[in-house]
Amino acid sequence: MPTTNISAGLEKRYKPGRATRLNPVVLLAIAACFCSTLVLWAQTSGSQTSEANPSGPATNWTATTDSNSDGGPIRSIETHTQSGNRTVDKQLVQRRGSDGRFEPYQDIEKETVQVDAGTVRTITRTFNHDPNGGATLVQVIEEEKHSLAGGDSNVVRSTSSPDVNGNLQLVQRQIEDTKKTSPNVEETKTTVLLPDVNGGLVPAVKVQERREQGANGTVESQKTTLLPDGAGNWQVGEQRRSTIRQEGDSRSTEEQVSLADSEGKLVESSRTVSNDAAMASGEKRDTVETYSINIPGAVGDGSLHLVRRATTTQQTSSTGQQVTEQQVEQANPGDPGSGLRVTTVTFDTVRPGASGAQATRTVEARDANGSFGVVSVDTTKSDNIHAIQVKIAPSAPPKDQPK
Repeated sequence: MPTTNISAGLEKRYKPGRATRLNPVVLLAIAACFCSTLVLWAQTSGSQTSEANPSGPATNWTATTDSNSDGGPIRSIETHTQSGNRTVDKQLVQRRGSDGRFEPYQDIEKETVQVDAGTVRTITRTFNHDPNGGATLVQVIEEEKHSLAGGDSNVVRSTSSPDVNGNLQLVQRQIEDTKKTSPNVEETKTTVLLPDVNGGLVPAVKVQERREQGANGTVESQKTTLLPDGAGNWQVGEQRRSTIRQEGDSRSTEEQVSLADSEGKLVESSRTVSNDAAMASGEKRDTVETYSINIPGAVGDGSLHLVRRATTTQQTSSTGQQVTEQQVEQANPGDPGSGLRVTTVTFDTVRPGASGAQATRTVEARDANGSFGVVSVDTTKSDNIHAIQVKIAPSAPPKDQPK
């Protein structure tokens, strides 16, 4: 199959330009829209699910989320179009202007092409809008993944951003090689290259990860991040060890994070323990506890202390209504010896009906006086109740990725 230019048509619509400075409050609201765990896919009539065969009929859906927070009203419109070997996903973020109408703020367009049986090429473009509605290209990420025999794979991901003159410049390249060293062991080596003073790309970060499938569904992994020392050598900067155990409907995960001290020795800095299970009543419960040597508002003693707990429960009624509640407890910096206290509570509700469904997310947070108040409300509407997908919110922040 000939190579497909997946960027055709986009270059004509937008031109590279200087990046627009984003308001941090608005960025938080945008993240709330895109990271919402209540996903309602409103598929077009007669379409198949998003798991359809890439070479089969077209698959299309649209989802609209309205968010209200301290940053002001934000609307996120997500669309998915699939036809043959080509898939296009768009995320259009709008914010309410002074005239009360929603106006474009940021667009993200992702196009994926299945070039052949073992090659997938993806290009993602991010655009910011100026007050006049003009779009400025601020980032391009191009990725090509090759799936090889025996489960091996190779991924090359290149990120470009405009310079002061608006011309796209390569700012990062990431290369990932994954190999199956045995039926139960998989190893991935990642190299992140960044520009040097001469404009060329040089290795800046190396990550080595090993995953082993053990007995009874146990998975053990070790991820080591290496950094240059300035003398041409590589030193361990961070190491993560995790163990996942599956027992029936219950799963537990433990992760230990160790950082290099001033002498280059690895010292455990944090530990995360999570347990999730399906109860006999049909309720799902997930608990994540984070231990750290850093205690908010106190001087650490070098030992691990419990600093955060997130408890998530999910229930489905006989009518199909799904309710998810998450409570986050954290140490109080003003009184670190008093233990954990609830700082945020999130409620997710999906209500199906005869003509569709509606999902609502409400986030409450403790203020300086200790009282709880609503800080954001997101509403997503769908006209297809069979396309609803509800996921329990992640209880811990995402793990750091190489940059």
